[in-house]
Amino acid sequence: MGFFLKVLFVLAFLFLQQTGAVQHLNTTTPAARKLAGGCNIFRGKWVYDASYPLYDFSTCPFIDDEFNCQKYNRPDKMYLKYRWQPFSCNLPSFNGVNFLEKWRGKKIMFVGDSLSLNIWQSLSCMIHSSVPQVKTSLIKKGGLAELTFLVVCKDKSVWATPMHLIEKWDYGVKLLLYRTTYLVDIEKQKVGRVLKLDSIQNGNSWRGMDVLVFNTWHWWTHTGSSQPWDYMEEGGKLYKDMNRLIAYYKGLTTWARWVNRNVDPSKTKVFFQGISPTHYEGKDWNEPSKSCKGEKEPFWGVKYPAGTPLAAVVVNKVLSRIKKPVHLLDITLLSQYRKDAHPVTYGLHNGLDCSHWCLPGLPDTWNLLLYTALFT
Repeated sequence: MGFFLKVLFVLAFLFLQQTGAVQHLNTTTPAARKLAGGCNIFRGKWVYDASYPLYDFSTCPFIDDEFNCQKYNRPDKMYLKYRWQPFSCNLPSFNGVNFLEKWRGKKIMFVGDSLSLNIWQSLSCMIHSSVPQVKTSLIKKGGLAELTFLVVCKDKSVWATPMHLIEKWDYGVKLLLYRTTYLVDIEKQKVGRVLKLDSIQNGNSWRGMDVLVFNTWHWWTHTGSSQPWDYMEEGGKLYKDMNRLIAYYKGLTTWARWVNRNVDPSKTKVFFQGISPTHYEGKDWNEPSKSCKGEKEPFWGVKYPAGTPLAAVVVNKVLSRIKKPVHLLDITLLSQYRKDAHPVTYGLHNGLDCSHWCLPGLPDTWNLLLYTALFT
């Protein structure tokens, strides 16, 4: 990032400190530990596991080409063989049948950008691998995708019955994906495309879910031709731009207000998918030492050199002020270690990809952490 942007970044951080908008990230609080009965499942190390990966890329029909590193001939395989091991406990093994039974008839929605697509496709593959005989129905319409897991009754006593007379039943588990880059709205106005920091009209589509998993950050850093808006707006006032960390804080505060007003905790569990780091040399807001190109193993230390991304600090602060229970999937540090797990050039995309993650791969661990939280 250029010198001018770095200066703005630091100024934004100081501003947020002075206004109480940031504090040091602390995932050893009771709220974090209670996800696994006292164990902080987000602090640990990567260990070799010969049984990994959790599924075969060639048998999962849900992986987009941009994440399908093995299909696009990534030569190394070791990145597939690492399992996350918390320091003070063991994670449960993923069981797709248990997942479908527990959440029978329920709707689980991932809301966010392409990182939400990453984790949604991962969970779809993990379940499919556990119950490959289960039929599925996938419907895509605009920015919404809905995958339903179905099953046909296979009781031998009815095998002689004509198929059209056999009563079909299904798990009714729906995995939904709602694509939105910022969570808050982008509206077309006379002046152009406006990012409305204090408006969430799209939230109407998120109601009625049993589990909501939210994610946003990467697009807040986009500038120039890759930026999908012309102005920001707050309180009816237009801004040509503002520091992105401040804008992110404002947008997340609007999202938190939506959760407080619209979520019934007795009916809906809410998660925020923590900041997914990128590994771009000299261009990353997380400031890694070098890009993901050529990386073939994780970072083996405990303290990651770049430290906690300021975006993660902002997330932590917003969540600390929210009135309704929201669980943080604190994937940031364990993902920072995995500089080896990006698609790099092995996928259907242009140039170097150090933002997304190969499937199978790291997002499977994110889902294992989600599974742990849902089942404990």
